[in-house]
Amino acid sequence: MAELRVPKLNNNDTEYLLVEWLAADGARVAEDDAVVLVETSKAAEELTAGASGVLRHRLRPGLWCHPDDVIASIEQAAEASGPEPASPVTAQPDMAGDSAPLVTAPAQALIDELGIDPERVRALGVPVVRRADVERLAAAPAAAGATPDAASGETPAAGRAEHPISRVQRAVARSVELSHQTIPAAYAVVRMDLGPAIEHARATTREIRRPVGYAEVFVQAVAGLHERFPLFFATVDGTRALLSEAPHIGVTVDVGEGLYVPVVHDAANRTTKDIATTLMKHRLAAATGEFKESDLSGANFVVTLHTEHGVVLAIPFVFPGTVCALAVAGPRDGTLADIGLAYDHRLINGRDAALFLNALKDVVERLT
Repeated sequence: MAELRVPKLNNNDTEYLLVEWLAADGARVAEDDAVVLVETSKAAEELTAGASGVLRHRLRPGLWCHPDDVIASIEQAAEASGPEPASPVTAQPDMAGDSAPLVTAPAQALIDELGIDPERVRALGVPVVRRADVERLAAAPAAAGATPDAASGETPAAGRAEHPISRVQRAVARSVELSHQTIPAAYAVVRMDLGPAIEHARATTREIRRPVGYAEVFVQAVAGLHERFPLFFATVDGTRALLSEAPHIGVTVDVGEGLYVPVVHDAANRTTKDIATTLMKHRLAAATGEFKESDLSGANFVVTLHTEHGVVLAIPFVFPGTVCALAVAGPRDGTLADIGLAYDHRLINGRDAALFLNALKDVVERLT
């Protein structure tokens, strides 16, 4: 009998929500069949069976699971022909009565956005609240005379309004806090002429019929420096640095629905068109929150975009598990821009940072 264990899906979460089983209890499944949907703080991920046989659920939808938890077993043909195994020993809290339902991240984001009364969410009477449930709830009129304070029985402290922090932002907060607690970061800035990059982006956009901007230009330029500067794509592990085989470049994306850092994997071996297509898919996913965990995992270098009008300097935090974050600001004084590098001083010194930034400057300013 094989066991379906929950893999570690990211470095931010210690538990995941089992949203739904995609295959029924007792169903025959193949090794590569997606059988269950779990949700992290930022993405929903389908897990495959991992073995062929008869699926036996060990955890019901709406409950939390942790990395390495056994949530199902896969019985082989001989085992499946025997009696059904005893009920799993996994503790399952009572979902009936007055217990609050579990709310998925997309649903919570919509609840926060619309300011829906928690009592109305509880009144849905479902163990797991999904975005579709919230959309239906929002379309229905609230109970006459009900107010958020009256329904919840809570009084705002000293007249101060409350703003719930979304699940996505809580994940960002954990990363920021961990970074500041564990990574002694430093910062260096080099002024670059982005004129050639801007013209290159315009010409490439026409050529490949995909939008090419600062993100695409810097992802490709940074990835091209992987072999010359391997430590900038490494991970600090105690007294040693773990080098990466390929540059996996994370890019910040925030379209108003929360900050995400999707990844362009193996960016050095991808064409500009491929990078542009991937980043466009990531932007669309950011608008709906429909990322797969694989889209958000594995970055060993992060490009942070600060190209909003008027921003001339930004200092990003170094994301846990990486040692560098490149801050890309838009040009000022014509085509000049200040491009900065936040780096883990345990591994990288100021001289190395300056060499890297000047090598990047040379690449960007020589684009044609």
